[in-house]
Amino acid sequence: EDVPSQTFDNKDYFCGKETFPVYESIFTAEGETIRKIAIEIEKPPQIEIHVWTIRKGILRHLYVEKLSKREFEGLPYFKLITRTTLSQWKIFSEGEAQISQMCESRVCRTELEDLVKVLYLEKSEKGHC
Repeated sequence: EDVPSQTFDNKDYFCGKETFPVYESIFTAEGETIRKIAIEIEKPPQIEIHVWTIRKGILRHLYVEKLSKREFEGLPYFKLITRTTLSQWKIFSEGEAQISQMCESRVCRTELEDLVKVLYLEKSEKGHC
């Protein structure tokens, strides 16, 4: 039987932890891929966007920008990919810092893909939080 999802104040919760929407945008031009991963944070209300520039599988440039929700809404190409907790986002950010150093001179496609997978929360069975 279906159990309705638990919501409090229209926010999604995962094992009692609040979750936040994560968006992705991928743009490819002239042999270069620009991949953006963004999270919508409520306090302060803003969007944090992590921008990766990848050329031939090598992470060439990484930077973080912060925008207001209104500025973000005007950006094209972003799609919602998941919701995550702040603790998972912290793991993502720390992993990103390690990968940016490690991948300056070698191909890191799988490492970057695995890093994004950190953001996806696994649905736990009821009572296993």
